[in-house]
Amino acid sequence: MKALEFGAGTGLLSFFVKDLFAEITLMDTSEVMLQKAEEKLTAGDHGKIKTLFFDLEKNRYSGERFDLIFTQMVLHHIKDVNLILGKFFDLLNPGGYIAIADLYSEDGTFHDPGVEVHPGFDPEELSNQLKNSGFSNLSASPCFTIHKETSTGAFREYPIFLITAKK
Repeated sequence: MKALEFGAGTGLLSFFVKDLFAEITLMDTSEVMLQKAEEKLTAGDHGKIKTLFFDLEKNRYSGERFDLIFTQMVLHHIKDVNLILGKFFDLLNPGGYIAIADLYSEDGTFHDPGVEVHPGFDPEELSNQLKNSGFSNLSASPCFTIHKETSTGAFREYPIFLITAKK
């Protein structure tokens, strides 16, 4: 299978699951993060991983198609979620899968004040958005909890869900 990690940053997740795939493309809009991923690539035997500096929100991608697109803690940074879900659908091969791990709806304290992001998602609403983009076979479940200090100094738990769907 060929996979795309969207919003890959340094590729932390891809390096963890690399042995499960024939090829993984790390797509990100941060050249600095992708440079760090490139450093990891040169430090080991990671020939099946490649980086791609690309802004999928602003541009149409006409490159290769994928069997799986996965993303973790990125979707809440996307301004037009419906647009990006449609682009994900287009980037997948027939029968391909998407896996999104992100924040459940929260009160906006996960990020520092002034950071413009979505305050998480209701998995049921996100499932409906995925269906409207053409996806089927949806499944959503809790998968992790982030323990984090907020800008006020309080420690909070922020639950994360995993939603999967098929093209």
